Amino acid sequence: MNDKITLAHGAGGKQTSELIGGLFKKYFDNPNLTADDAAVLTPPAGRMAMSTDGFIVSPAFFPGGNIGKLSICGTVNDLACMGAKPLYISCACVIEEGFPMDTLEEIVKSMAETAAKVGVQIVSGDTKVAGKGQVDGIFITTTGVGEIMPKAELSGAYARPGDAILVTGDVGRHGCTILLERDRYGMEAEVTSDCAPLWHPVRDLIQEIPEVHVIRDATRGGVGTVLYEIADESKVGIRLDAESVPVCDEVRGVTGMLGLEPLYLACEGRLVIFVPKEKAEDAVRILREASPDTTGAAIIGEVTDHMTGHVVMATELGTETLLPPPSGELLPRIC
Repeated sequence: MNDKITLAHGAGGKQTSELIGGLFKKYFDNPNLTADDAAVLTPPAGRMAMSTDGFIVSPAFFPGGNIGKLSICGTVNDLACMGAKPLYISCACVIEEGFPMDTLEEIVKSMAETAAKVGVQIVSGDTKVAGKGQVDGIFITTTGVGEIMPKAELSGAYARPGDAILVTGDVGRHGCTILLERDRYGMEAEVTSDCAPLWHPVRDLIQEIPEVHVIRDATRGGVGTVLYEIADESKVGIRLDAESVPVCDEVRGVTGMLGLEPLYLACEGRLVIFVPKEKAEDAVRILREASPDTTGAAIIGEVTDHMTGHVVMATELGTETLLPPPSGELLPRIC
């Protein structure tokens, strides 16, 4: 193969076959991977969940991951938020002419490694090559199908007054990492993205606490945006304890200097979870034991029956303030 992607790689001829067979099949190979127009799969016996997501992150490589790892984590976590075991993923890549072949291989390899970590199979896909300047490097779209656990009944509309609100780790890491990698502010800090697939801790949590009401992936807009979405869907109020929200020192320092709110920075390996208050401590214990990616799980607030549709923050000074509703886009192209 060439050392760079050419338009011929997307033309459907010899070079396309070499790219698919020599690179994608090399890393994605499994019994269900197809060379036909569609994969033929065995559906689960119960309910299914399905999710599609596109990934255009800039830059495509960042501390803690790259666009390939991110594409698998994003779809796996969307399925997990519905209590669904990820079974199959299809992916479509739009690649810019001239994209380095070794860089593409690194991306594809990370996709395969992340999928193997979860046990999900990449079963079909599509490759398109766009002319120089028509795409910024590479864009990836993934679609996932999963089998919903029998006890899982999850929705953003199921939050109830008295629920405790948990996060699975410190917040704002991914958004801060991307911001620093763009080097627009001349700042340096050792921040690594939280990008991670979280099916296994979700599985362990639901197996022990089937009463979980809501699980949501805190990607674009971060935890703050997710909380406003849930407050609106469930017609409840939300009260957060500012001191309980975990933020690593590096992220706190960067956001403090730039006047940003960590709660509105994207996460790519953090979930927001609503459980009945009496189950909250057990939920934190399960999450901390389930995976290295959820050892920082913490209770950060509660659901109330007042200030419906709003998020109130209890401050370190003992006062309460309204967390401003999300507006506009804080950081574009973070996923």
